[in-house]
This record gives sequence, structure tokens and C-alpha cells, in this order.
Amino acid sequence: MINKVVENAGAAVRDIKDYSTLMLGGFGLCGIPENCITALLSTGVKNLTCISNNAGVDDFGIGLLLKTRQVVKMISSYVGENREFERQLLSGELQVELLPQGTLAERIRAGGAGIPAFFTPAGVGTEVGNGKEVRTIDGKEYLLESWLKADFSLIKAWKGDTAGNLIFKGTARNFNPMMATAGKVTIAEVEELVPSGTLDPNHIHTPGIYVQRIFQGTNYEKRIEQYTTR
Repeated sequence: MINKVVENAGAAVRDIKDYSTLMLGGFGLCGIPENCITALLSTGVKNLTCISNNAGVDDFGIGLLLKTRQVVKMISSYVGENREFERQLLSGELQVELLPQGTLAERIRAGGAGIPAFFTPAGVGTEVGNGKEVRTIDGKEYLLESWLKADFSLIKAWKGDTAGNLIFKGTARNFNPMMATAGKVTIAEVEELVPSGTLDPNHIHTPGIYVQRIFQGTNYEKRIEQYTTR
């Protein structure tokens, strides 16, 4: 088995350059590649296009990269928790492509599966459909949507082995598995790294063939986006 382990997040993101397109896994603040994001802050890389379900919050997740103006474009489905995102959007500093969540997921899956385009009813007759082809199929209108691919996919798993096989836990098994298939280079950070052959093959969610680099992360936070009190 090929050993895909790199020393740390800094080594994992070492060749991410300006103007790269990144996919960043996670749903809300769950299952996000925290260590990779911190490492990107240190490199100062800029003009990034980030494809992610969300934009984090002001002081966590992709919100940190927005604060340092390292992101030039966001392709997302939910961005409602980030004041800095709102400010940059309204001031014209940030390019934004908002998508229905199912469309975002399917465009990523299509990118990993090698399917360049597909038709979906989501967004017909709304701003989402502006400039897109509409076709009537069986009496119903559908939008043509294209695949999404990335130069680098940054994902986070619960457990992985040195060959890059990954297991996700709970809600972290969201956009991470499909993003792993849609990046030219997939970088996985894991809470626990084990020797190759340790994981039960029946429990593996993402095979190592999709992962080029893996490392054991540190200092993971259990953040909550919103507190409801009374």
C-alpha cells in the first residue's frame, strides 16, 4: 500500500497557489477541515474560489479566510451565519453563486463521477435559473446544471489509515465523501490515523484511491452555530 501520510496541515496544503479552486467539506460547522483552513491562513494564499455548503461563522471555518480577504468567490447553498460574508457580498467585494443544496450536492457528485451536466427542476423560474438552459421533459421544465470540480478538495474524517481510506462519523458524513471524488488532489485530515489494514473494509466510506494526502489533525473544537435560550 502507498503511504499517503504527510506530517501536518502545513505540509498538506503547501502547493495550494493563488487563484486555486477549493472544495471544503462540512455541514455548518460539523466535519469542516479546521486544520487545513488554519494552515491556509498562514500561507497567505489569495483569490481562492471556495466551494462549500456554508461560509462558516465570523471567527471559525471559512469565515476566517473571508476575514483575511483570501477568498474571491464562494459557491455555496447556505451562508446565513456570517456577518463578514454579508458585508463583502453587499459591497461587491465577494463573488457569490448561491445554489439549492441538492443542486450543489449533485453538481459535486457529478464532478466526481465524470458527468459534465444534468437536468434538475430545482430553481426553475427563479434567479438560480438566469442564463441557464431550460428544457421541457415529460411536460415539466428542468434547468441544465454543470458539474463542479476543484484543484484541491479539503475534507475531514473521523478515522483514516495510512493508505487514505476514510470513515466519517455522524453528520460529518455530509459533503465530505462526494468532495473527495471531485478534486484533482484530495487532502484528508482525520481525528485518528491508523496503520493500513486496520480498518474493516465494510466500514470504509471513502476508499483511499480518492485521497492523495492524509494527516492526523489536532485541537478540534466542538462549535455551535446558534444557541437557543429562554
